[in-house]
Amino acid sequence: MKRIKSDKIILEDSIFDGYVYFENGKIIEVTKELYFVSEEFDMTGFYVSSGFIDIHTHGGGGYRFEGSVEEIVNACDFHLQHGTTTICPTISAAPFKKMAESVRNIKNAMGNSGVKGTIIGAHLEGPYLSAKQAGAQCPDYITAPIEEDYLPLIKENAAVITRWTYAPENDSDEKFVKTLNKYGIIASAGHTDATYEDMVRAVDHDCRLVTHLYSCTSTITRDHGFRRLGVIETAYLIEDMYAEIICDGKHLPSELIQLVYKIKGPDRIALITDSLALAGTKQTHGFMQNTEFIIEDGVCKLMDRSAFAGSIATADRLVHVAVTEAHIPLIDVIKMITITPARIMKLKNKGSIACGMDADFVVFDDNISIKAVFASGEILQNS
Repeated sequence: MKRIKSDKIILEDSIFDGYVYFENGKIIEVTKELYFVSEEFDMTGFYVSSGFIDIHTHGGGGYRFEGSVEEIVNACDFHLQHGTTTICPTISAAPFKKMAESVRNIKNAMGNSGVKGTIIGAHLEGPYLSAKQAGAQCPDYITAPIEEDYLPLIKENAAVITRWTYAPENDSDEKFVKTLNKYGIIASAGHTDATYEDMVRAVDHDCRLVTHLYSCTSTITRDHGFRRLGVIETAYLIEDMYAEIICDGKHLPSELIQLVYKIKGPDRIALITDSLALAGTKQTHGFMQNTEFIIEDGVCKLMDRSAFAGSIATADRLVHVAVTEAHIPLIDVIKMITITPARIMKLKNKGSIACGMDADFVVFDDNISIKAVFASGEILQNS
């Protein structure tokens, strides 16, 4: 049995001074009591939180999650250095056969011994999106749901596809979302021009997550003078809906982050990177599928600079922005990158420092600079 000692252990609703005991990859006890251990990690003066959980990322460190198994493993390891111990690799809209190949590569990466953290499964962001809200998604590949494509893939990989982002307005008979429910895949509304009525239909079939709120999500429009709510207002109005936000300090200004936090609260918000492969590199130009982008002002932009194309953020950056720029209490910020995403993805053993949970930890200082990372009880980084 091993233990971490700290006076700043972040629990669900408090900061604790004491010890976290763990063995065989699981937390045994959180206590002030002293027991015999084979090894102690003295992190006094540093914060200790549960490992960060990023449920929306396209890559990092120069590696794509749509690439080979080796690339996927390397991208995971890059994000682990920044505190992400649990990750959901994201696949952008592409020719469907290519997306299916990426799913299979993620499946093989999940069983790869080289992965130090936890890959929970694939997130498909497309191709069933709105052309009007495409953002950086390549419009050539966007389509309404095609059952003869998605059904065989789901049947073959239901245990791998953990989440699917789609535009509810293009699923008029709810056949697609019903299929996701049948196979236990989390439905998320994103890159969508849906109205409130479209969203209510989706919510009635258990679509309770919005992909990167305010980024390619509809808002209030007028129909012959009559106002109609969009996805943003629906996310606020329906209390038990969850919302992702890209908290990189670029996609949303700090005041907007504060507004989302004030309305939804930390129990309904997940901080995500939505990072592209170039995160953590010095490159300034790249492609996401066939969409060309540049990196400028610390964010990915379309070549005409009309919109953002993704982030170059890491999880520690999200925490830093939320705390220092949006002035959200640290305990709530950590909840939004641990407990809440774990709840969204139905991860029973991750997200908090408590007895029986996985021994995934991140240690950082007041500036949110990473000191150490543990995954399944093994220390993988100690700076």
